[in-house]
Amino acid sequence: MGPDTARNRWGFVNLLKASLVWHTRDMNPPVAPNRYNNHRFPEEIISHGVWLSDRFCLSDRDVEALLFARGVIVTYEAIRQWCRKCGQQYANQLRRRPRPGDTWHLGKVCLTIQSERHDLWRGVDQDGHILDILVQRRRNKHAAKKFFCKLLKGLCHVPRVIIIDKLESDGAAKWEILPGVEHRQHRDLNHRAEHSHPPMRQRERRLQGFKSPGHAQRFLSAYGPIAQHFRPRRHRLSAPEYRQELGNRCHTWQDLTHLPAAALA
Repeated sequence: MGPDTARNRWGFVNLLKASLVWHTRDMNPPVAPNRYNNHRFPEEIISHGVWLSDRFCLSDRDVEALLFARGVIVTYEAIRQWCRKCGQQYANQLRRRPRPGDTWHLGKVCLTIQSERHDLWRGVDQDGHILDILVQRRRNKHAAKKFFCKLLKGLCHVPRVIIIDKLESDGAAKWEILPGVEHRQHRDLNHRAEHSHPPMRQRERRLQGFKSPGHAQRFLSAYGPIAQHFRPRRHRLSAPEYRQELGNRCHTWQDLTHLPAAALA
């Protein structure tokens, strides 16, 4: 009997205080959880459904019909769950891949949700890459500071220039969060942020409006990076350069969704 064990007057041994001599360990390292666990369909079908829903202006029932034409019987509710679960993970991976540019354009657009006004805050760089979005009810200094903190979360660098509209609360929040960054505030300089809103408006009309601020935040945070990933700036590329760039982005999509090379064919 070890020194840490104790026998009471009835002869029972208390093992709770006994020192642990050895224990078994798994020799293999823990495996990262698979995003496709507990799904009836393979990853090729799931990722293809998410790609159709977020790349094109299609409803879940349209995606259901397209998959049915290819011999896949799935309900629109399952497609909605795929986009909500896997689509957000795809978008997070796409958002981490390219390093954003050093010039950030920040803009806002009004959303009407359940007869109430909300603002969609959006940040893009000079190349049109969406940095992040945030749906908020108010448009004041506190809301601007919250959006700045969300933009800078997880980044190891700050922009060189920030271009915003002429709302004074944005400038006040910028001087508190990023005092050393150059600030430009002019109506005609922020077209990059304004041009990123029309695709969102198309999806909003297709969805017949957002049901709640949380619904808008969840949907747009996944839809924006995926849709933008497959839309390179075609007006600045020749036809061969555009096809090459689009092919590179398709290969990137295959890598992050673990698809074989011919899955998108």
